[in-house]
Amino acid sequence: MTTAHNAQTGAPRFFAQVLFYAANEGDHFVGGRVNTAPEVYVYGLVREGRTTQIKQALMSQMLEEIAQIVDITAENVWIYLQDVPATQMIEFGRFLPAPGEEAEWEKGMSPEKRANLPK
Repeated sequence: MTTAHNAQTGAPRFFAQVLFYAANEGDHFVGGRVNTAPEVYVYGLVREGRTTQIKQALMSQMLEEIAQIVDITAENVWIYLQDVPATQMIEFGRFLPAPGEEAEWEKGMSPEKRANLPK
């Protein structure tokens, strides 16, 4: 997901934050029935301002790579992407920049924080 986000949006890799949660057997339902299929759900929040083409390329790359890594069919990968204005997101203690303004924004980080960022 980090690689896809960086490749498709051009945002620095450290802007991709990924959390994994596993549902216990019997905790997930589809259409009123307990789901027993091996499925992966991705719910992503991204900064508003990117084209539909970029967002769909991001989702397509994630779909392909997730299905391959987890060894499931694309039909068992569900991806939801939601735009959020950068003015409504804080990371690293500051409001996020608009897409394309990351380099200037990063200069405002402390030298210690910048030194510890993944490249």
